[in-house]
Amino acid sequence: MKKRIITSVVALCILLPVLIFADTPALPAGLALCALLAVYEMLHCLGLGRSLAIGIPFCLAAAAFPFLVRYLPRESGLLFPIVGSAAVLGVLYLFAVLIFTHGRYRLQDLGVCYMSLLYILTGFGGIIYIHDYEIGGQYLYLVVFLGAWVTDIFAYFCGLLLGRGGKHKLVPDVSPKKTVEGSIGGIVFCALAMLLFGVIVERIEPGIQANLWLFVPAGIVISVVAQLGDLSMSVIKRSYGIKDYGKIFPGHGGVLDRFDSVLAVSVVLLVFTSFFSFFEGMAL
Repeated sequence: MKKRIITSVVALCILLPVLIFADTPALPAGLALCALLAVYEMLHCLGLGRSLAIGIPFCLAAAAFPFLVRYLPRESGLLFPIVGSAAVLGVLYLFAVLIFTHGRYRLQDLGVCYMSLLYILTGFGGIIYIHDYEIGGQYLYLVVFLGAWVTDIFAYFCGLLLGRGGKHKLVPDVSPKKTVEGSIGGIVFCALAMLLFGVIVERIEPGIQANLWLFVPAGIVISVVAQLGDLSMSVIKRSYGIKDYGKIFPGHGGVLDRFDSVLAVSVVLLVFTSFFSFFEGMAL
C-alpha cells in the first residue's frame, strides 16, 4: 500500500505540469509517450514484442497520433478521413503480415493487437480532441481523469468498508478482489464528483454555462465504463498469463494497468460529446 501511495504521488507530480500546460506541446508529448509505452506493453503481452514488422509501424503510429490530432489544421477537415483510411490500411497490412510470414503469427494475437492499438490511440488521442474541439474543452478533458480515478479510488474504499468478506463478488473469474459494493460506491461517488465538477467550472468560468442536468447521468455512465475498461484489460492479462503489463509504476504495474480506465472513459466521452454538450458558451 505504501509503495502504491508513493508512486501515485510521484505520478501526480509529473502529470500536473502536463495538464497545467495543456495548451502547449506538453500535452500531446506526454500522451504520445503514454501511447507508445502502452502499445509496447501490449505487444510484449501478446508475444509480439520482438516483431519489427508489427512493432515499428504500430509504435510510430502511437507516438504520432496525439500530435496529428493537435496540429493537423482543423479547417482542412482531414483528421477523420486520414484516421479512417489508416484504420483500413492497418487491417490490410496485418493480413499481409499474416500471409507472408507463413504461420509465424497467430490470427488471434494479431486481432487482439490491432483491436488494442485502435483502443489505445483513440483513448489517448481523444483526450486532446476533447480539449481542443469541445466547448469548455479546457475543463472537460479533465473529466477523463476525474471519472476514472474517482471511480477507482472509491470503488476500492467502498469495497473495503462495505464488502468485507467479499460475499458479493463482481466478476470473480476476471478480478477476484472487486465487489458489487465497491462497484456501486464507485458509481455513486463518480456521479457526485461530476456534478460538483460542473458546478465548480460554472463558478470559476463566467463565459461558460454548465448543463448540470447532464453531469449525474454522465457520471453514472462514465463510472460503469471506467470499471469495464479496468476489467477489459484484466481479461487480456489473464488470457495471456501475466500479472501486470509493465513495471514503470511500482505497485501499480505499467501504463495499461494505470490508464486502463482512463482509456475507456476517453473513448466513451468522445462519443458522448458527439450528441450532448456539457458546456455552452455565454455572451458576455
